[in-house]
Amino acid sequence: MAIRNVRVVEDDILRKECREVKEITERVNILLDDMLETMYATNGVGLAGPQVGILKRLCVIDVDDGNVYKMINPIIIERNGECVDIEGCLSIPNVNEYVIRPESVVARYFDENGDEIEIEAYDLLARCICHELDHLDGVLFTDRAKEADKVKVEELLEKQKQLEEEYCDEDFEDDLEIIEE
Repeated sequence: MAIRNVRVVEDDILRKECREVKEITERVNILLDDMLETMYATNGVGLAGPQVGILKRLCVIDVDDGNVYKMINPIIIERNGECVDIEGCLSIPNVNEYVIRPESVVARYFDENGDEIEIEAYDLLARCICHELDHLDGVLFTDRAKEADKVKVEELLEKQKQLEEEYCDEDFEDDLEIIEE
């Protein structure tokens, strides 16, 4: 196994759509192992083919749930719910932004043995699958962050409004008198 260079945001390869893997060969399995080693060496939880300069529909994921996912030609077949959370990316160092993702997904892929796998993923695993599959289509998490920023601002404004309503009711004046005493 080998640690590969992680491509960063200025590299045009990150904006290209990946091609399907036609045959699972020893070379594909070595690449998956290299990607996994690279991901661990850089403290990531996921890594996609273009991030190591390979325009193939491959990704690896380890969110510390007791499983290591080596995905070949992955697709998302179902998305459920919605949540906003902060994300980062090995290809965009030192940047973290809020991104809207599904709460859960159902994904289908082939593993390194050529077996077709269908997985229902929640929370961090679902977010990671979406993030890595975006890479396979040339999409970076910062592309999705702009919409999340708008939602986050709307959520903050709504919370502020709720707090104002909560503390600006008729009993508020009584509370002020107690504080002043």
